[in-house]
Amino acid sequence: MKKPDASPGQSASELISKRIADLGDWRGETLSRMRNLIKQADPDVVEEWKWMGTPVWSHDGIICTGESYKQVVKLTFAKGASLKDPAGLFNSSLDGNVRRAIDIHEGEEVDEAAFQALIRQAVALNSSGKSKPSKKAKC
Repeated sequence: MKKPDASPGQSASELISKRIADLGDWRGETLSRMRNLIKQADPDVVEEWKWMGTPVWSHDGIICTGESYKQVVKLTFAKGASLKDPAGLFNSSLDGNVRRAIDIHEGEEVDEAAFQALIRQAVALNSSGKSKPSKKAKC
């Protein structure tokens, strides 16, 4: 089934670049900056376009999504609850057992080194094939 936002022949990277350009304000600048940090932290990251127009960065599974709303750019880590966040970047979706998110408002800066550490942790977790210590009984 064809996604409504995707034009034939456009790659996910092209669609993400178009989204950033279409935003044309601080949200586009923020999403672009975070995208560059993701690519620096994991040069092998795969960009995807899912769920009718959501930028997704993956490596052996989803690392995070990048959504833009009127007041916030939200980076949701698929397995964020399993990541160590000593810098306290996660500030949204804290109640769930799996995901965690970073909401960035206009004018806010993100600790780049801490963000890239989260990206590298997420890649390592995806590559390990584990999301959390299993709660199942061990044989």
